[in-house]
Amino acid sequence: MDETQPLLADVHLVDTERCDEFFHKDIVDFDVDGDAENPMEWPTAYKWSIVSLLSFMAFTTTFTCISVVPIANQIVYDLDDGSVSKSSSVLLVTIWELGEAAGPLLIAPLSEMFGRYPVMNGATILFILATALASLSESTALFIFARALTGLSVTSNVLGPAIVGDIFAAEHRGSAISVIALAPMIGGSLGPALGGTIAESVGWRWVLRLSVVLALTCEIIFFTFFRETYKVAILRRRAARLRTETGNPKLRTIFDTNDKQSSLHKIWECAVRPAMVFSGSSVLQAMSLHGALMFSYYYIFSTTLPDILQQLYGLSASATGLAFLSFSVGSALSVVVMNIFLDKVYVKLREKNNGVGTPEFRLPIAVTGTFSLPLCIIAYGWVSQLRLPLPVLMFVVGLFGATLMLVYLPLNAYVVDAFGIYAASGMTAIIVTRCLMSTLLPLASDPLAKLWHQRFTPTIRLYGLDDDNALLPVLTYKPS
Repeated sequence: MDETQPLLADVHLVDTERCDEFFHKDIVDFDVDGDAENPMEWPTAYKWSIVSLLSFMAFTTTFTCISVVPIANQIVYDLDDGSVSKSSSVLLVTIWELGEAAGPLLIAPLSEMFGRYPVMNGATILFILATALASLSESTALFIFARALTGLSVTSNVLGPAIVGDIFAAEHRGSAISVIALAPMIGGSLGPALGGTIAESVGWRWVLRLSVVLALTCEIIFFTFFRETYKVAILRRRAARLRTETGNPKLRTIFDTNDKQSSLHKIWECAVRPAMVFSGSSVLQAMSLHGALMFSYYYIFSTTLPDILQQLYGLSASATGLAFLSFSVGSALSVVVMNIFLDKVYVKLREKNNGVGTPEFRLPIAVTGTFSLPLCIIAYGWVSQLRLPLPVLMFVVGLFGATLMLVYLPLNAYVVDAFGIYAASGMTAIIVTRCLMSTLLPLASDPLAKLWHQRFTPTIRLYGLDDDNALLPVLTYKPS
């Protein structure tokens, strides 16, 4: 693969150079003078209603995932008859990502074979059933299995950006992706807040029952109002309809010029495409690993912040959940910035490039996040270790949320632009590496913390009160 060219550049030529070779009366395509079935030509209001629906799905997914974070220890305590294992409580949260790593390997190719609509519906139904199973679990093992199955059926992260690519031109995709990304931030803030409050009042099982209700509502709306957006699936159905109406068996789409391939072979091609593209591009490999490492710190943060707030600052489960609002506020502000500047930067750079846009024009903003996110991670650790006032910690958590979005959103937009009609497969490489690292790296945080405390014994001397009645800590390390 030529690393100087956009990823899958040869695929994009299907619509241009190969069109001259295969175009004749038997090729079914959209009408160039206007076509109501062409997703790119749908009314703007309907396109944004799809974005709203995708946002609702993303909210529900994130709410279901994050709502158990502040009560993970309580769930393990109840299911294990009073025994709490830190590794079990961490795995209870992060196993979701392991399932989410496997899901796109099926979801993306199936959506490119059969379309977005049937895959989204099937996966959402599985999501509802798995969440219901988690709410009924009587053991930690069954709960963890149900959480993995729920992560496996998540579609919003891989198909959301792909659907945006189906219906929006390149210069408008950044705004739509930013709006979809805002919903998980809201879900990520309300999830812990409501999860902690509900668990304290009526029990943690009602947190998952609420997730079932949200997912079921989402599926009803999606099943009723969503239309297929994937152009390949739309054209294939049109060709099938025209073959029946006209009696001409030769009618086909430009994507079906190889009629000798069986359906099973086509599914296999779609299934292995993400792996082939990932292995063939060092650029995609580097960006996937970079995005995975950056995002894995979110789960380290999610699994360590409840312990910090409850053990060091003495907050309750409900107050701990509310503390996650600062992360969501920072993320939301970052998404607003992305919504304003992501497309503007793209258009500006395209104008300087003689009107030719490239996927790389999505990445300048990501450079800012790449340098600022490690600083926020360092600040999060030291503020907690020094036990600085709670508002300082919440401010750092908000900055962490803002800088994380500066890294991840431009990366998603880049992949959507680079992969075109195969955006779902392109997102798979990003998601699988992210999910694997987000599952495994947080499991190492507790052993590393214990190793740190074995090597260094912190001594904290607290002196009198300052003018604001706050204690002044002085921290020194003595090798053990």
